[in-house]
Amino acid sequence: MLVVVAAATLEITGLIQYYFSQRGIREEATHRAESQLELTKLKIIDIVDQTEVAVHNSLWLAQWALTLPDSLWAVSRRMVEENPVIVGSTIALVPGYDKKHPLFSPYCFQAPGETAIRVSSLATEEYDYPSQEWFTKPLELGEGYWSEPYVDEGGGDILMTTYSVPVQDYSGKTAAVLTADISLEWLTDLVSSTRVYPNSSNSVVSRSGKPMVEPDSLMTDEKVHVFTGTVDKTGWTMTITIPDSEIFGSIRQVGFVVIILQLLGLAMIILILRSAARGQKRYKELNDRKERMENELQIARKIQMSMIPKIFPPFPERKDLDMSATIVPAKEVGGDLYDFYIRDEKLIFCIGDVSGKGIPASLVMAVTRSLFRTVSAHEDSPAKIIKTMNDSMAEVNELNMFVTFFIGILDLSSGHLRYCNAGHNAPLILTDAKHYLPVESNLPLGIMGGFNYVEQETDMAFDDAIFLYTDGLTEAENINHELFGEDRMNAVLSARRGSDAHMEAVKAAVAEFVGEAPQSDDLTMLFIHYLKGSENQQKERRLEMCNDISEIARLSDFMQEIADEKGLDTSLAASLNLALEEAVTNVIMYAYPEGKKGKVELEAILRDGSIVFVLKDSGTPFDPTAAPEADITLSAEERKIGGLGIFLVRKIMDSVHYVRLDGKNILSMTKNI
Repeated sequence: MLVVVAAATLEITGLIQYYFSQRGIREEATHRAESQLELTKLKIIDIVDQTEVAVHNSLWLAQWALTLPDSLWAVSRRMVEENPVIVGSTIALVPGYDKKHPLFSPYCFQAPGETAIRVSSLATEEYDYPSQEWFTKPLELGEGYWSEPYVDEGGGDILMTTYSVPVQDYSGKTAAVLTADISLEWLTDLVSSTRVYPNSSNSVVSRSGKPMVEPDSLMTDEKVHVFTGTVDKTGWTMTITIPDSEIFGSIRQVGFVVIILQLLGLAMIILILRSAARGQKRYKELNDRKERMENELQIARKIQMSMIPKIFPPFPERKDLDMSATIVPAKEVGGDLYDFYIRDEKLIFCIGDVSGKGIPASLVMAVTRSLFRTVSAHEDSPAKIIKTMNDSMAEVNELNMFVTFFIGILDLSSGHLRYCNAGHNAPLILTDAKHYLPVESNLPLGIMGGFNYVEQETDMAFDDAIFLYTDGLTEAENINHELFGEDRMNAVLSARRGSDAHMEAVKAAVAEFVGEAPQSDDLTMLFIHYLKGSENQQKERRLEMCNDISEIARLSDFMQEIADEKGLDTSLAASLNLALEEAVTNVIMYAYPEGKKGKVELEAILRDGSIVFVLKDSGTPFDPTAAPEADITLSAEERKIGGLGIFLVRKIMDSVHYVRLDGKNILSMTKNI
């Protein structure tokens, strides 16, 4: 089966390569032909333009010479002398215009191979210039005209084409036709010298289909590719004809070589399979052993994960807490841990990071978590809990592994937090002014028994939150070995969200930053949001709109309800309404593609001392806060377009934050009152 699949794959690969190569060669041939047509067309137009300019520049002289018909030949002679592309010229009077000269057409021309200019008359019975196309058409059209190619037997006696324009006297009466003849020998030389391929053939025909340059002979029993282009002013059509073998001959030869190589490759595959079959039994044995080890690691992982809380929200009956946590081991099992439970209206929580990875770290993690539960069950001092755990672990630490550890006990009734740190990262306090929790470093657990740990304390108010994490977050590396760092972490945590949203936002930011790089360390996060008194101190208002500019009118009533409830003065309410209009208008106008319907959600969170407006949409990702601040000192002409809307919002609001979460743009705007 492998041989059959390999053979089929090789053949399909060859066919695909041949198809795309053939298409590429065809496109290249088309490009070459079209480029050559365009280049030839430009050269022809250059000659045509020179001729037309010469004729039109001589119109005034021809008009002046109408008063002295005998001097008309001088105008024609001047045309030929001063313009190398023109081989002949005449000013042919309209029959009957001049009584002395009923038919008058002095013709000056330069014969091929001669330098002298000859002079003759086209007013003969044999030539009958008034019936010639170059004479009748410009009079009929009232403008310049390029004639069909012809052999001027009574004039230049060569294959030529003529550009002629009607000439009016000073009274506005059409009196004559001024012409310029150009030989088509240059056209034959030009077209014949521009070959796209050695065996390609070029030709030119007039607007009526009359051949001007004859094509070379081609094999009639072969497929050909034809490319055409038209010279707009003259109506001439150029054609390039390329034999199929000229374009695809080389690739067909390569295709034959590829087939030979495919057969050789297939033979090599058969030999490789024969050799691989000998090691199949050994491979199966190794694979069975690997599967047993993976199963054992999966069981160990399940046991480890069962030791930590993983159902959120963990206390759905409580309204004073909003919690979320996550742990992502770098291997099947890891050394990070977190835990929490409520005892006597106190939230007892911890987070830790064991040195090392894999199974040894997971065993130390299990011991640490068990000690935490055992000791904290009957002890309320974080320092004493950590000291007891440290002494127990230091006695049996034969592998010299240690644990960075943080423990906190939060009194849910008062918000008083007692905590103790053992060499762990300082948690981040998320309030209106985000800051790190001051911590004593202390020694990590298990290094040395008998160490006295320092306990600390602080108070948490309504809507305060504490974010705990291990160094697997800030030290996450991308493929360039750059660290995620505290700045990126702080930027993600700037927006006010719920606990689950915080977790997802941080994980998404880390995943985007790391990309394809392997996870370098265990990643653990614990988020605790204290909401004691939220029933009385926070209210919410929501407004849902569609992306229609007429929806802006609804903002006034929405803002008025908030102003009435919070007792805002008229000027402040008007300013807030203006900021909301700017932000919502930007979403309505630009978030969704033109013609697509979408929702725009606005939420107002009313707190004691502040109002938070949260604007959400599911449109194109866009961070308005990333735009540089507009320089209002510049004039309207000097200032770049855009940026004034977010500038206005920033001036009115006290803080503005943006985040892209769950496919939505979320803009948070806070106003302290």
